[in-house]
This record gives sequence, C-alpha cells and structure tokens, in this order.
Amino acid sequence: MLFQNRVHAGHELGRRLAYLGGQQVVVVGLPRGGVVVAYEVARALGAPLDVIVVRKLGVPVQPELAMGAIAEGGVLVVNDETRLLASITPADLHAVEARERVELDRRIRRFRGSQPRVPLAGRTVVVVDDGIATGATAAAACQAVRAAGAARVVLAAPVGPPERIAWLHQFAEEVVCLATPDEFFAIGAFYVDFTQTADEEVTDLLHRAALISAPMPDHTVNTNGTASTASMGGASQARAVEVRIPTDTTRLSGDLTIPEHPHGLVVFAHGSGSSRQSPRNRYVSDVLVDAGLATLLFDLLTPEEELDRKKVFDIDTLARRLIRVTRWLREEPDIAYLPVGYFGASTGAAAALWAAAEFGPPVTAVVSRGGRPDLAMSRLARVSAPTLLIVGERDELVLDLNREAQNQLRCESRLAVVPAATHLFTQPGALEAVAVLARDWFVHHLALAGHPS
Repeated sequence: MLFQNRVHAGHELGRRLAYLGGQQVVVVGLPRGGVVVAYEVARALGAPLDVIVVRKLGVPVQPELAMGAIAEGGVLVVNDETRLLASITPADLHAVEARERVELDRRIRRFRGSQPRVPLAGRTVVVVDDGIATGATAAAACQAVRAAGAARVVLAAPVGPPERIAWLHQFAEEVVCLATPDEFFAIGAFYVDFTQTADEEVTDLLHRAALISAPMPDHTVNTNGTASTASMGGASQARAVEVRIPTDTTRLSGDLTIPEHPHGLVVFAHGSGSSRQSPRNRYVSDVLVDAGLATLLFDLLTPEEELDRKKVFDIDTLARRLIRVTRWLREEPDIAYLPVGYFGASTGAAAALWAAAEFGPPVTAVVSRGGRPDLAMSRLARVSAPTLLIVGERDELVLDLNREAQNQLRCESRLAVVPAATHLFTQPGALEAVAVLARDWFVHHLALAGHPS
C-alpha cells in the first residue's frame, strides 16, 4: 500500500508538483476519483480546478479492459493493440463509442451543469487521475485539453505501470507519477481505501474549489513556509505549519494556520468518515483565517483507528483527544494567549460540545455544522460556551435532533437554519452561509474574550 486514500495521494502529488506554483496553471481532474486527487493538487498550487470528462471504451466481453477512450470536444483515442487482440471490428468499436457518448454527455451536464469551463487557452494544464492503468483515458484527457488551447500539458498521477507511463509521454510535455511499480495489477491495490467516488462528491469538490478560488480566500503554501491568504479586501500573510500532537497513546497529525495578529484560535473537530482534509472544513478555515483567526485542523483518530467503527462513534474518547490537543495548544508560546473556539461537524460536533462541558471556561465559543449534539446529550447542560448550531433546512432528522439538543443547553445558544440546504451544504450559497455564520459567531465571542494584558 502506498496511499491511505485519494486525499492522501493528492496531498503527496501536490508536494511533487509544487514547482508549478505561481504559474498560470489550471488543474483538471478525471472523474470520479481523479477529481478528489486533483482537488488537493489545486489547493497545493493555488490553482483553479475543473473537470475533464472522459469515458473509457471497454472491450464488450471484458468492460474493464480499455480499448480506447473518448473525451469532451469529440476526442477519440483507440488502443489498436488491445482492439486487435480482442478481435474488435470497426462496427463493434462504433457501437461502444455511441453508448459511451451518451454517458459522457450525461456526466458533463451532471458535473458542470450550467457553469462554463475554466479557460485553458495559453495556460499550463495539469491533468490529474487517481492512477494510470492502460492510459487510454489519460491520453484522451490530454488531447482534449490540448484541443481547448492548453499551451503546455502536464499529466500527473499517484501510481501507474512504467511501460504505460513511458507511452503517455507522447501526449504531454511532462508526465509526473509518484510510483511506477514493475508489478502492477490494479490501481486500487496501492490504496488502503479505494472506495468508489460518488457523483455528488465530485460536484461538491468542484463547487468548493470554485468558491475558494473566486470571492473567498485562496490558501496556498509558499516555499518559505508561509501561507498567503488573499481576499477581496486585500492580502495578508499567514504561517501554515504541519504539526504532530502527542496524546497518551499516539501522535495526531494537524495543520495549524496562524494569520498576522490573530485574535482567536478555532480548533476543528471533523465527523465520522472524514478527516482534516475535509474540503468543507478547509473552506470554512480559509474564511476564518481571512478574518484574523488562527485555525487548527487535525485528525481525531489515526488511520488505523478510523477502521474501527466503535472508535469513530466513541464520543468520550474523541472529546478527550480534543481536550488534550487544546492543552497542547496552550503550551505553544505563539498562540497560548489566544481565546479558543471549537468548530465541530457531524460526530465531531458532539465531541466539541462534550469537551467544552468537561473543559469549562477555557473554551470561549462552539459552532456545530450539521452536527449530532444529541450524541453528547448527557453533557449539554454543563456547556457554558456560547453555542451556534447550524443545520440545513432539508436535513430534517438532524434538524429535529438539534432542536431537541438546544432545549438542553443552558448557555447562550442559537439555532441557524440554512434555507434549502441538505446535510453536506452542497447547494449554491449554502457553504458560504455556514462560513459567514461561523465567522461572525467566533469573531464576536472571541473578541469579547479579549487578550490578557
């Protein structure tokens, strides 16, 4: 195994492509899994993200074996060696192509909707997939972006067989592959978690990337170890630091971002099935940093622990981890003086409220996004920190649970319902609303807490 999941692979690939930062770069991902990897690459490069829709042309009797691929713009790539070995006639090829064109058009409408493509003319375009097998879809994608006017094409993937990587050099100026093992059977063999990516996750990531690269801050790490956070109102500098936080039994990985002159610190607690790489939490973090708040996104569990479903829903253990991390932050000279808030999502919200109840006054404010405060019901009456519960209007079950939980709170509290939003806040404008609500809540309450003289 080389990669924990696609997010991990994208993070590593982004590091490898860091030399492209600051150039006129556009990152395009091949759906579905390639978009997850591409999102992390785009974040690392501070580049816009788009999707390049490609469909494999599978051999009729063995659909997983590619004899070619099609892509947007009428691009067709045929692997003649495979086609001849499988005795595929031109009529057979045409029938498969016609069927896949229907699916190609559906996916274009599904993923991009009415949004225009990110302009590629004259730019360096980084084509990203979650792995290379035959290379047919990657080749089609390279040809498609070339036809759209790309000045330079860089093909990037975490893993692929050496002979296919060599073959792909004819389609791109540069091919970057982190690993080219001689023994190659399937892309998924090099991932711990290679779960199929849903259409909804692709559209969610594209929407998040569009928000971050347009009106809201774009967060990129520079070679000098600082992070540049630009907003509509100007630009400021923030330090971005990868940290390893000790607990009683392990060390937890985290990303700490500290803007110039911070007036508060927000610690993020993610939900089950997520991690510190959550694009939703990272988007909210960018907005908070732009408002002058330091943020810490960290993994509540190690990769091995995440495989144990009992640990994922062990709110007591998650809360204790959160408390231990907060105490560690209190020992860091640069940020020890900052008032602390918690931002929790899903089960992470329960952990945040549980920890706030146990930790008491040192926690200044809590925000829950689509949270499960009911999982901390026995601790809610002891929470003293002002608490904001944010729920989507269409997330009906969770909305009811939050209403019940608010009745148990004895502190200052507010239930904010985002119109028309579902649990993941993927609707246009929904995540922006979450970010603004959280920003205003934290800025108000952390500023009231003030700094000790």
